[in-house]
Amino acid sequence: MNGIVVIDKPAGFTSHDVVNRVRRILAQRSVGHLGTLDPSATGVLPIVVGNLTRLAQFYNHSQKTYEGVIRFGFATDTYDADGEPTTPLQDVHLNFDDVCAAATKFHGIIEQMPPPFSAKKIAGVPAYKLARKKQEVTLKPVQVEVLQFDILTTSANEATFRASVASGTYIRAIAHEMGRKLGCGAHLASLRRTVVAEFTIENAHTLEELESAMQQGSAESLFVHPRNLVPQLPCVTANEESAGLIRSGRSVNLPEMSRAPQVKVFYGQRELIAIATRIAGTLFHPKIVFVNQAV
Repeated sequence: MNGIVVIDKPAGFTSHDVVNRVRRILAQRSVGHLGTLDPSATGVLPIVVGNLTRLAQFYNHSQKTYEGVIRFGFATDTYDADGEPTTPLQDVHLNFDDVCAAATKFHGIIEQMPPPFSAKKIAGVPAYKLARKKQEVTLKPVQVEVLQFDILTTSANEATFRASVASGTYIRAIAHEMGRKLGCGAHLASLRRTVVAEFTIENAHTLEELESAMQQGSAESLFVHPRNLVPQLPCVTANEESAGLIRSGRSVNLPEMSRAPQVKVFYGQRELIAIATRIAGTLFHPKIVFVNQAV
């Protein structure tokens, strides 16, 4: 069983919890995920299974889209609703235009201070481990890219938003900084991820749906079609002779893809056997060969 299934992560689960649950459901040892979600967040969590875990390297810098709610009136130590308040509660009445004006500061390439409760490492130790022990957390600002940050609605003390960001951007930190700019404190009240790379919430399935499909012997029907993975690379279908050479790590001629620098090589419609790189002319060498792994 090899492929990628998009899970709609429930609140209260860590990304690792979901991986472990999928391992048990599919009875597969080789399972990973493409991009951590905070435990309180929900939404798109692509899960890679079997030999396609080797595709993870193509998703290290994937763009992500979120929808959520920012609660104004007080900040928290985790920058979200799970933390302890760090500022006094204020009575706020948000003005839509003021919130939108503050949001314009979070577009493009910006300097962002990671939350103290984050996976950023300090002398090799994740910041959240130090923060939990009440030890000093000294982080440095990092450059991140926010492609979209739109305020959708406001109420008395909350604002809904939609954001598209490059990898490494903390939405919690944006919420925290929004509160500082408006002088009232704020934190991320809820967050739902709707897109990771080519995977969308419309492709997502619950863990219960996956378990039910597995019991019915149709779990792979929930997997993303392999030809839709890594869409920036064109597909080529190898004949039996070429597929045999590629599986053994040998170079082959792929005339139909002579101009592509890198291709996905299939045997049949669904079996992804390699990612191959053009050496010269029509000659391609397999960079990654997807050999079957024991469960």
